[in-house]
Amino acid sequence: MLNLPVKPKQHLIIFTRYPEPGKTKTRLIPALGNLGAANLQREMTEHTIFQVQELQKKIAISMEVRFAGGNLQLMQDWLGLDLVYHSQGEGDLGSRMARSLFDAFESGADKIIIIGTDCPGVNAQILTTAFEKLHSFDLVLGPALDGGYYLIGLCQPIPELFANIEWGTAQVFQKTLEIARNINLSHVNLSPLADIDRPEDLPIWEQVLMGEM
Repeated sequence: MLNLPVKPKQHLIIFTRYPEPGKTKTRLIPALGNLGAANLQREMTEHTIFQVQELQKKIAISMEVRFAGGNLQLMQDWLGLDLVYHSQGEGDLGSRMARSLFDAFESGADKIIIIGTDCPGVNAQILTTAFEKLHSFDLVLGPALDGGYYLIGLCQPIPELFANIEWGTAQVFQKTLEIARNINLSHVNLSPLADIDRPEDLPIWEQVLMGEM
């Protein structure tokens, strides 16, 4: 019997929100209205999932969608029955991310990346690079231009990275780096990318749509 090398189990978690008008992309409601902001959330989530499906054609990864708002039936009606869905559960963003990582490691994954859907620049190439970097580093981060991060990758659960951080502020990325240095994690940063959170960010999405036409 051949002793073939076991492939590392690579897993990607997408954090998103069910696009219910008035409850998603609220900072964009003044510019787009309740329905327009929800439609943008819908489109950006679908864009992100498409990029991950392109990635799955190139490398062996599993994927799940962690959702807030809505319910399993609504998510399946929206995005289909062939994806794996889990509720994000209770708590702040840090506790929800830490929980999703713990669950994935418990299920046997050994290289895990979390992304959101707010950053349309996240594509299959960036995700491929992120998984490659996890072969050499404990922590991979994708810094967002607003001071947060659009991607975090780990090879083991490290709950300290998600505690005592003021989520949604411009200090999230730097605070995460500071924690990583304090506990001697090797880390690498990907290229900075822009989130779409505010009305002034909308031209970024328009450029993405133009590129896909």
